[in-house]
Amino acid sequence: MEVYEVNKHKENDYDVPMQDLSKEDDNQGYFNSNYNYKYQHAGSFVESKSGRVLLVIIIVIILLSFGILMGLAIATLYEIGKVQSCDSMNGAVLGAVSSTTSNNNNNDNDNHNDNNPICSCSELVYEMRFMQGQLNQVLNKTVACAVDDNSEILNATETLLKATGDSAQKLINIVNTLSNLQDTSTSTAGVASDILLVAKQLLVLHNDSTALPTSCKQVKQEQPNSPSGTYILSTASGDGTYETYCNMGELCGSGGGWTRLAYLDMTDATENCPSALRLYQSGGVRCCGRPVSGIGSCASVQFPSNGISYSQICGRVTGYQFASTDATVTGNLNSNYVDGVSITRGSPRKHVWTLISGWSDTHNVNPCRCNQQPQAFIGNNYFCESGNPTSNTGQTLFVNDPLWDGQGCGSLELTCCSAPGLPWFHRDYGSTTTTDYIELRVCGDESTANEDVTVGLYEIYVQ
Repeated sequence: MEVYEVNKHKENDYDVPMQDLSKEDDNQGYFNSNYNYKYQHAGSFVESKSGRVLLVIIIVIILLSFGILMGLAIATLYEIGKVQSCDSMNGAVLGAVSSTTSNNNNNDNDNHNDNNPICSCSELVYEMRFMQGQLNQVLNKTVACAVDDNSEILNATETLLKATGDSAQKLINIVNTLSNLQDTSTSTAGVASDILLVAKQLLVLHNDSTALPTSCKQVKQEQPNSPSGTYILSTASGDGTYETYCNMGELCGSGGGWTRLAYLDMTDATENCPSALRLYQSGGVRCCGRPVSGIGSCASVQFPSNGISYSQICGRVTGYQFASTDATVTGNLNSNYVDGVSITRGSPRKHVWTLISGWSDTHNVNPCRCNQQPQAFIGNNYFCESGNPTSNTGQTLFVNDPLWDGQGCGSLELTCCSAPGLPWFHRDYGSTTTTDYIELRVCGDESTANEDVTVGLYEIYVQ
């Protein structure tokens, strides 16, 4: 391919297609030529007048955006000063993505305190001033970023302006809400949380993850009245951030501050099976089982801890029986020792819980042996149930009786269905902590044509 060099005294890799350059002559960039060449050197374009003007405009826009945010924050403080009384700071959440509007339907055991005693507005003002300091950090970081690295600024501008625009709208909404609080007792529980969220999100844009907590337990310790909801957390190493659900109520007999590592609910039409599992559908039920296999196998899904040091695991799994599952079989922890779900942690695997699918809940053919201990490595850390109420199986997905929910139990399962904590399993390792990942395996000792176990819901927390 023939290339025409405009500035031959500069040798670098800044060659771009001619059609991507401006067609107007600014005496330094592209100029008309009789040559019909496809490429022209773009080094001078970067240093052109238009390039410098563009950079100045970008910096001005960024500074104006943050100026607006600061003005809105000050206006918010002014409106708060007018409020005569306020509710508890129940919504002042460090790192929260959602406060009073959080969707907490995912957790039946969320029992956090919803009482709202009257508190002093000075506390809210204090929180607001703290948030104003956070916004000042953002502004300082933005100014520091306004250096001569033009390409980096150009790439980040669109994302930054969108975030500041969204944040400005949130602050406008908050100011409007506070303006109506003078003669009412409307709760201000979510106001501090929402403004703090703005600052946190903007700090994340600058990769300042040190401003964020690393676990839901830390959030609960620093803000005891934090509600359950989705939070932005920093990885323990501080090199990244992620969003996760925090359960701030009691789970498995322990207080709030549970970090969710794993979640799937196939009743949500927008949810898909993990890539390692295969979709089953029957009678309006969607669930996930092993990929097609002609032999016994396990399909694995792993959930990282993101460096969280934990000593407790609490979770639940709901599944469905397909055809003739045989409960437990011989084998070790690394084998397909169960027709069901095996939950372990770390490598080498350490057993957490086993969820077993029996053949039938009324016929004594490979049933749940509720009065007998299974393999030694399982111990008493298991649930067992069958979804088949008959003596026949066939190629049937038994969707009318979900597994491991403690409901619809037959005569052979009554002991299993009275297991403590069901449907929640719980492991407490005392003073021993770990950062192990959690692994969920769906296993069967025969081909998927003959039998399988599927999962329709799981959620696993650590603390």
